[in-house]
Amino acid sequence: MTEPSAPTIVDALEPWPGTVVWRPVSSRLIIVHLIGIATSTVVLLAGLVTGFVLSQHTAWLYGMAPVVLLGIWRAVIASRAVRAWGYAERDKDLLVRHGLLVRHLSIVPYARMQYVDVTAGPLERAFGLATVQLHTAAAASNARVPGLPPDEASRLRDRLTALGEDRAEGL
Repeated sequence: MTEPSAPTIVDALEPWPGTVVWRPVSSRLIIVHLIGIATSTVVLLAGLVTGFVLSQHTAWLYGMAPVVLLGIWRAVIASRAVRAWGYAERDKDLLVRHGLLVRHLSIVPYARMQYVDVTAGPLERAFGLATVQLHTAAAASNARVPGLPPDEASRLRDRLTALGEDRAEGL
């Protein structure tokens, strides 16, 4: 008598398990996010201190603990969220996944791409990062891959553009 096999767990957000090679984004993106969180936390704390100095009411100081706790919580979430980003290149499409609580998986066929953007803000440039954004005819299907080193962003842009042109010719 054979033993029943264990039930297979199907994850809709993990297509073709074992056949897709996911690439993570750079861990330097965590630092970029942490700097943004620290900046907003410091601005909020400065506002509370200013309110205390101008009014001399200690109620302003009671707001400092929640602001600090919120900043710490956002920092933990941001570092985990960056680790959740990933992308995979396949023959006919690009897969992009991200999200912690609500996970997202975007599958963008190369033939549907209209154009590819590469952007890098001042903080991203300071840490040697860039973002690749794919634009399609459907606004809801646009996908982006943040936190890529500039050489990888250029390589991905060039590859996506070439594959998009090749696939669009057949339409």
